[in-house]
Amino acid sequence: MEQKTEKSEKITNTQSNKNILRAVFWDMDGTLIDSEPYWHESEFYLVEKYGGYWDEDLAWKCSGGSLETVANKMIPSGTKLTVEEIGKGMVDYVAAREAECVPWIPGVLDLLKSLTNAGIPSILVSNSPRCLVENIVKHAPEGAFAGYVCGDDGFKPKPSAEPYLAAGKMVGICGSAEEIAEQMAHCVIIEDSLSGLTAAVNSGATVVAQTGFSRANIEESKHHAELNGYEGVSAKTLENIVIKRAKLATEQQISRL
Repeated sequence: MEQKTEKSEKITNTQSNKNILRAVFWDMDGTLIDSEPYWHESEFYLVEKYGGYWDEDLAWKCSGGSLETVANKMIPSGTKLTVEEIGKGMVDYVAAREAECVPWIPGVLDLLKSLTNAGIPSILVSNSPRCLVENIVKHAPEGAFAGYVCGDDGFKPKPSAEPYLAAGKMVGICGSAEEIAEQMAHCVIIEDSLSGLTAAVNSGATVVAQTGFSRANIEESKHHAELNGYEGVSAKTLENIVIKRAKLATEQQISRL
């Protein structure tokens, strides 16, 4: 209980400074772990075993989407399975691969430790099922994640903002829509897919696109900053992104006067 109280005080203290980093919400696949190859392998495995057509372009277009979204692309392409069977087959395949080796993105564990040392909570937010999300939380550095939101929690999946707004509640964000938007602006979301970036932007958070480990087309997405990997990235780096966004918003308000 004392540990929870300490974290709560640190979060509360950040609210008095509008330019401070309050929390970081992490996507999982392609952001924390380089697991997109595992997911794509699972899709090709099912097509090879149960028929249909699939290619790398289709696989990357589905990156960041829900299992249902992927299944609804595979079935019209000729895969003779139900939505549920495709989803289960993909999860079972990826779970087995990640049990063998968690493919952490280089530098991400150091960033998680930097955030923990700075008293900044991290929340894992993914469309993936609980078994996969819990495995990543379990293998992360101790205390790295204050909680998680997964695809089994009943929220509309990304690109809906619901999962990220739920993460906001976990770090004490509440109030009117305007108050929530103001508080979310002090949270950083790191995403790598178009659907995830859309969800992040719609949540009101400060959005960072991780471009180093995904071939997904995010040119049309809105975001406040980009990272190409995590080398040299720390809690201070993310805090500076929040500060820069706040300054830009202030300048834009002044220019409209």
